[in-house]
Amino acid sequence: MINLVADLHTHTIASGHAYSTVNEMAAGAKENGIEILAITDHGPNMPGGPHLYHFGNLRVLPETIDGVRIIKGVEANVFDGLGQLDLPVEVLANLDLVLAGFHVGAGYNPRSKEENTAAMINAIQNPLVDIIVHPGNPEYEVEISKVLEVAKKEQTLLEINNSSYYSRPGSKERCLEIAKEAKEMEVKVSLGTDAHYCKQVGKFDLALELVEKAGLGADDILNSSVQQVLDFIATKREVKEELLEVD
Repeated sequence: MINLVADLHTHTIASGHAYSTVNEMAAGAKENGIEILAITDHGPNMPGGPHLYHFGNLRVLPETIDGVRIIKGVEANVFDGLGQLDLPVEVLANLDLVLAGFHVGAGYNPRSKEENTAAMINAIQNPLVDIIVHPGNPEYEVEISKVLEVAKKEQTLLEINNSSYYSRPGSKERCLEIAKEAKEMEVKVSLGTDAHYCKQVGKFDLALELVEKAGLGADDILNSSVQQVLDFIATKREVKEELLEVD
């Protein structure tokens, strides 16, 4: 049985279509045994999403809320084929965790498999990106093996998204393929709830069922260990700080 201790993909009311505050999300995390909670509201290209100032001001959040470690991040939108994101470098580099994903209506709408693959690879190669979210979304079909090869080289993770099974029909089959190939290629994955309501935090049931079917164990999953998560963030932090120094 795989025990997950961190939820690295969640949304608060700031995202515009989520329904809980930061404190409520932290309470949900504690209730469901989650020790690390990443607040990753949508980037500003998402209709109804937060303004740029929201991300610059995340520094006011405490490091812990009722014993739950708070990670300050974003689910940035890839808005073109070059894999560019909808927040400037200086903002992204100051966040603990940068998720990147494709969303219809947020700049990059579905294209051909080849174009989607190139755009995702470009995002993976962005040193500010830590995790590619819901890469199994069938609306944005990609060459999974090519994406995983680059992800392994760049030490960027792919996510198995629990919410996709409800909101993105056809994702289960694609995610299973990703998980199986990740296991074969020895690429770690991250599991995310994509929670938009506090009671969903830490609810990984469908994603866990899938990765176990694919043969993944705790060592294959980033958020099975507090130390793994903290080490991953610290390693990525070094890269971000170097970029800030260059700027």
